[in-house]
Amino acid sequence: MKLDVKVPVLPESITDATLLQWRKKAGEFVRRDEILIELETDKVVLEITAPADGVLAEIRKPNGTSVLSDEVIAVVDSEAQAGIQNVSPTPVKTPATTTAKSAKSATPELSPAVRKIAAEHNLNTANIPGTGKGGRITKVDALAELQAPAASSNLPPLSLSGDRPEQRVPMTRLRKRIAERLKEAQNTAASLTTFNEVNMHAVMELRNKYKDKFEKTYNVKLGFMSFFVKAAIEALKRYPIVNASIDNDDIVYHGFFDLGIAVSTSRGLVVPIMRNADTLNMAEIESTIAQFGAKARDGKLSMEELTGGTFTISNGGIFGSLLSTPILNPPQSAILGMHKIQERPVVENGQIVARPMMYVALSYDHRIIDGQEAVLFLAAMKDAIEDPSRLLLQV
Repeated sequence: MKLDVKVPVLPESITDATLLQWRKKAGEFVRRDEILIELETDKVVLEITAPADGVLAEIRKPNGTSVLSDEVIAVVDSEAQAGIQNVSPTPVKTPATTTAKSAKSATPELSPAVRKIAAEHNLNTANIPGTGKGGRITKVDALAELQAPAASSNLPPLSLSGDRPEQRVPMTRLRKRIAERLKEAQNTAASLTTFNEVNMHAVMELRNKYKDKFEKTYNVKLGFMSFFVKAAIEALKRYPIVNASIDNDDIVYHGFFDLGIAVSTSRGLVVPIMRNADTLNMAEIESTIAQFGAKARDGKLSMEELTGGTFTISNGGIFGSLLSTPILNPPQSAILGMHKIQERPVVENGQIVARPMMYVALSYDHRIIDGQEAVLFLAAMKDAIEDPSRLLLQV
């Protein structure tokens, strides 16, 4: 029986999508629910799976094709299943000692630094080319894998002929959509940025004191983001205009706090939404952020998780950014930028001391948010972070 492989029904806001890379060739056996190809939309990457066990009899749409909802892109022949399954390769006898030795040499031991990066970012080290001695994966290799574009393996090789080599690569749909939204924000909003700096000493001491017990109790690591999410919510409650948006000639005040958490992926920046963030405790916030990161890297974020939001937090500090001016995420009216924590000399009680400091930036739409409100909002966040007990007492 021949079964059509169709494009899933796309949301109303998306008219078409692009096929990425077929994982199977015509004539190959496939399993039910096995991923055949990924479908890139303006916002997310969706997976198209096999409808049944059988042979991928026909591929009607090649890589890079633009397709519509419910369009047939391939055909699976389920009746060819039995004949294919009965064919099994002749086993090759290999001495156990040789096999073990080959396996050991094929997978060089990972350094603690590489293991830590792989664990934190869910990296498959088997896919990382090692540049160290004997093919060993170095820390630089692991960090390069985090920043490498996902589609790089599908790009044409860079021609090195001539003195000025160059390579022309079409933008992905996601990258084009990001470009459109950022340009829309710059063209529409009267964007302005105000800055402050935060002494992270108190938060770091609190985190170091309880992080092990926190992780043991809740099975999630205690990071800095949960402190900033909590501080942002309290500041948004105090200055609700920062949580508002513009709809034509109206200002819409939102009585809920759906916070966007910017996540950098190999395909581009995405902003999943933490719904009703004010109802979550710190463990739930950290767990949600960790899930966002894992889903974003695997392309598993749903349309619902990427839609809406009243305020966004972006942390460029994880990449070493010391200071930046984040761009608004329409239709939101403000975005908070976190940055690298760096020890700097500060004056406390007339004495110069070294403290872990972070610059924070608030970009806001000056059409509805005045400078005073923006500055006071950032000052309220600074007060909460520098004295975490305020978050508990909500003062």
